Amino acid sequence: MLELNARARLPTIFGDFEIYTFKSPENEEHAVVVKGEIQGKQDIPVRIHSECLTGDVLGSKRCDCRDQLITSLSYLGKQDAGMLIYLRQEGRGIGLLNKIKAYSLQDQGYDTVEANLMLGLPIDKRDYTFAVGVLKYFGISSIRLMTNNPAKMDFLTENEINVSERIPIKSEPTPFDEFYLSTKKVRMGHQL
Repeated sequence: MLELNARARLPTIFGDFEIYTFKSPENEEHAVVVKGEIQGKQDIPVRIHSECLTGDVLGSKRCDCRDQLITSLSYLGKQDAGMLIYLRQEGRGIGLLNKIKAYSLQDQGYDTVEANLMLGLPIDKRDYTFAVGVLKYFGISSIRLMTNNPAKMDFLTENEINVSERIPIKSEPTPFDEFYLSTKKVRMGHQL
């Protein structure tokens, strides 16, 4: 069970939101950005976004993470109600240090899946249990999920959250992330 730690107004360039932090059983600090009144509402748009320091903050062109984050916040800012759950699980859950090690292997021609496996790491270690807890905290059992990742949809469904619609997040591939996006599509089943 999650406990609310803090809540505050969060005016942004995308619109006016509120930001929540919760005490999780693992003592991890995740953020929940909320637009409008969501308590008990169903089928609201939700983005579950995993942290990407290099993309989200530094604007790396190696991935589409920043594009997905900006697209999601822009979309949510225009809605009456919605939510972005920002999970602190860098590098598909392997952490920043291992992510940079994987980048180094990618610089040598390996794809993101091969790089993780060469480091003895799982392809995708992310866990969405906290997101399920947040949705249940707000009394939400059915959402419109902003994602390209079918594994995320499966996890939510297996944990009693109905995904009534998938809202795709589209971005134009660049010469820097084209191979990465292709790998996500072919080897990880992402719906790009």
